[in-house]
Amino acid sequence: MAAFVEIEDLIKQYSGKWALRGISLNVLPGRVVGVLGENGSGKSTLFRILAGVTRPTSGKVRIDGIPVGIQTKRIVSYLPEIDPFYPWMRVGELLRFLSSFFPRWDYHRTSELLSLMNLPADEKVGALSRGQRGRLKVVFAFSWPSALLLMDEPLGGIDKPSRKRILNALFRDYKNQEQTILISTHLVPEVEGYIEDVVYMRDGEFVLSGPVALLCEDTDKTLTEIFEEVAA
Repeated sequence: MAAFVEIEDLIKQYSGKWALRGISLNVLPGRVVGVLGENGSGKSTLFRILAGVTRPTSGKVRIDGIPVGIQTKRIVSYLPEIDPFYPWMRVGELLRFLSSFFPRWDYHRTSELLSLMNLPADEKVGALSRGQRGRLKVVFAFSWPSALLLMDEPLGGIDKPSRKRILNALFRDYKNQEQTILISTHLVPEVEGYIEDVVYMRDGEFVLSGPVALLCEDTDKTLTEIFEEVAA
């Protein structure tokens, strides 16, 4: 099976400082991949490059065989860690505005997700709490059937009791079988049951990668235990 996401010798430098150090990775279609690592390890830079927001210094990145650019933006949904939403808009107004950029936007799904996230459509974005804004990002991301979904710390600010309920619903009811998902998070125990492949980043490099089931079988450890060991 051909890789859906292809990363080859990817390098990114900012003012001479390394953010990514020649990383390579192939992701098969329909997989859920956890991108783990401490702050500053290069996770967000990788996501921004895949989303077409940041240009690499060198290397190749292809999505569904297409070099990252205007064409790939049509099939990629990107949740940055810091949301870019306009605070003066109401929730419903904001989502209607965003829907105009995506021809395949599913308004019925948006309504379901707003209910799931307990978000009032008439509330101003600027009046939402950090956790509510995190929920709003998830509504946006799952409101249209993107081929590739990039979620950078999507659970930030969401209270612990709600996180499992939200993850269960998203991966049970709203993930398309063909959809490839990359999720970056520090909350490894809470995503362990959902991710199929994992890469661990440190100082702009991949120091561990592979299918979760195989890594756990080979080490006789949970993903959380592996993560704690590698991070030590």
